Amino acid sequence: MNQGKTIISSGAFAESLALSDSTEAEFSADDAEDMTAEVESRPFTIEAAQHGARVDRALADLVPEFSRNYLRQLLEAGGVTLNGKTVTKPSQSVKAGDAGRVELRATPQSQAFKPEAMALDVVFEDEFLRIINKPAGLVVHPAPGNWSGTLLNGLLASDPSVADLPRAGIVHRLDKDTSGLMVVARKRGVMDALVKLIASREMSRQYVAMAHRPWVGAQERVVEAPLGRDPRNRLRMAVVDLERSPGKSAKTTFKLLQSSEQGCLVHCALDTGRTHQIRVHMGFLGHALVADPTYGGAPAAGMVRQALHAYRLAFDHPMTGEPLVFHAPLPDDLVQGVKNWGLGYNLNLLSR
Repeated sequence: MNQGKTIISSGAFAESLALSDSTEAEFSADDAEDMTAEVESRPFTIEAAQHGARVDRALADLVPEFSRNYLRQLLEAGGVTLNGKTVTKPSQSVKAGDAGRVELRATPQSQAFKPEAMALDVVFEDEFLRIINKPAGLVVHPAPGNWSGTLLNGLLASDPSVADLPRAGIVHRLDKDTSGLMVVARKRGVMDALVKLIASREMSRQYVAMAHRPWVGAQERVVEAPLGRDPRNRLRMAVVDLERSPGKSAKTTFKLLQSSEQGCLVHCALDTGRTHQIRVHMGFLGHALVADPTYGGAPAAGMVRQALHAYRLAFDHPMTGEPLVFHAPLPDDLVQGVKNWGLGYNLNLLSR
């Protein structure tokens, strides 16, 4: 293993990662069945002014108190009939005189931002903010396939006042299968201040990752490589050439903690906070995260979720100016994974 520090840049062009595909849940029949039973059935007749229009646009004119996006959700869920037949395609055209009926009901999206009681691991709390230790498997925001049971739902239940804040005070996120520390605002002014801290890179976010393959190269490596949507798979991110594809600059510093024949344990510090940044940059180095199939990893060492943990969060309190430093011990599955690979690193050192 080489000692020292190496800067790794994407240069004029860095080829996008050609790794395994991922899937993303879509709005499904199961979601439709979960809608509330309370339904208002409202008849309508297509007028001359709507002749030839898309059915979603016609509905937006005929039922103006509801958004077009909401009406499109009803269409896709089978809540609209036209001349006795169910219509599910928003692009279907209508004719003057067509008779229909729309069932006005709650969609999964409209019910997403509701309180749901859940146990939250609160590391720190005052009147301005909270620090949450998020477990792996918990989704942060409601999204297709996860309209309930998210951290946002839990925050609304534990602190009703955050209902007045965008995203219930969440200012940054962790992927579903990433565990660790997050900061959440409890007041609007604090939320704005935290967003500025992140944007100005005055909030330190550090992670521990377990990855495939023995570490290669210098002990410390800095990756500066822009990230954007993978041109070959829009559900993933990738290192991109900004002259050919849209993207944003991204920088991560990696430090080797321990390496073995099976893989390595790595300390990761974010300079920027792009979507999937650590996962993509580790793959760019040839060290895909364990159990991260989206970017080339596979289950190993007993790990069945991506081996990434946000263990340290540090920033100055936006209201009091007090320096705050928080640590979250590695969860049991990651500790066991480290042992299974014989990495032997003194995990207590991570608390320093």
